[in-house]
Amino acid sequence: MTTAKIVGAVVASGLIAYACDIFIADKKIFGGSTPKTVADKEWWEETDKKFQAWPRTAGPPVVMNPISRQNFIVKSSSE
Repeated sequence: MTTAKIVGAVVASGLIAYACDIFIADKKIFGGSTPKTVADKEWWEETDKKFQAWPRTAGPPVVMNPISRQNFIVKSSSE
């Protein structure tokens, strides 16, 4: 019986957190609007081009955000 109460409380708190996120972030109950830098795909593409054009002087060439590009530089364990 205690397990059911714990699981129920965890599920209920998750639903409350999800609802709060929707109402605050998407419905904007406190006002505001989505900035152009977030909503405009063209702006994001130009920003990404700028980041990729910066020279890298501290090591081998890598992209600025390797997680989104999925091309990690992995050094061998023998080094």
